[in-house]
Amino acid sequence: MRHFLGAFLLGMATIAVMPTEKVLAGTLTGQPPIVIGHRGASGYRPEHTLEAYKLAIEMGADYIEPDLVATKDGYLVARHENEISGTTDVSSRPEFADRFATKVIDGQNISGWFTEDFTLAELKTLRAIERIPAIRPANTAFNGRFEVPTLQEVIDLAKEKSSLLGRTIGIYPETKHPTYFDSIGLSMEEILVSVLNANGYTDETAPVYIQSFEVANLKDLNALTDVSIVQLLSNGGSPYDFVVSGDSRTYRDLATPEGLAEIATYANGIGANKNLIIPRDASGNLLSPTSLVDDAHAAGLLVHAWTFRDENVFLPANLQGNPEEEYRQFYATGIDGLFSDNPDTAFAVRSTLVPEPGAILGLGIVPLFGWLFRRRK
Repeated sequence: MRHFLGAFLLGMATIAVMPTEKVLAGTLTGQPPIVIGHRGASGYRPEHTLEAYKLAIEMGADYIEPDLVATKDGYLVARHENEISGTTDVSSRPEFADRFATKVIDGQNISGWFTEDFTLAELKTLRAIERIPAIRPANTAFNGRFEVPTLQEVIDLAKEKSSLLGRTIGIYPETKHPTYFDSIGLSMEEILVSVLNANGYTDETAPVYIQSFEVANLKDLNALTDVSIVQLLSNGGSPYDFVVSGDSRTYRDLATPEGLAEIATYANGIGANKNLIIPRDASGNLLSPTSLVDDAHAAGLLVHAWTFRDENVFLPANLQGNPEEEYRQFYATGIDGLFSDNPDTAFAVRSTLVPEPGAILGLGIVPLFGWLFRRRK
């Protein structure tokens, strides 16, 4: 039955795009790959701000991605890390000088100011700053202007823009350092699911993907919610919960057919480091694609690649000044989506390969087909 429904879906996708020949085949569902605004349009605004998310949506992003950390009073806010001296002006605030601390986060000694030592009201007095000013000096013009948003504010923005634009804007939250937050009594999974439920995000038809670099918390989330789950895979190292539990497997072990089969028991997809899909040689040039996309699709898993950035410092050596070609090569592998700091570039290149929403059934319906590939509980 599943194979029949999958064939039906692919047939419907083909019918829907018949007026154009700009069709990109090979995704799991037959739908065009989604564009995920990585921390918003973080190539143009300080990351994880409502303004960065708004700009990402305006540039064509289908999903916006908030990394989530917890406050002292149990709210989830959007920050790349729980240590916030690199993304806020906290270090210049004398009233918070006594909050400076050194902690062990995922086995590393980290010094600075941490969200779990602030209430939401206190965090709201801080203002965002550009995280990588040497690479993105233009973004520093926005330093000190934007607040740290809550998960609820990100959801409100997505719903507001969906209504205004007539297309569904999804959210793609990542739980950061779940083992650490569990250890200090601020488990994020229950808070996250409570917020999602309150907003009507309860099953795989919801425009939501929850992602994490750890495994145990995703398995917990699989038992708590039916929204789509994505296992993040890095190019090296291991999930930190594996390190703590003594599991010797690495991310590369999880990227094997056997590892992918296990992931499919609790997740709907993988979020893979680009180098696992198209590796680079010792000089930084792109090589030929691996079998990861095909292997993941064979296991019934979506593949979302991370992270795409336009600056030369991030581009392959043989594609300097040509980020568009990097997108083209990755889209050609059949990935189901990608995370981009520059969603306008991702959208523009996709537009040359596939018809945009309106010519097809619409990318907003992609989550509706999640039940065809439902993970096993």
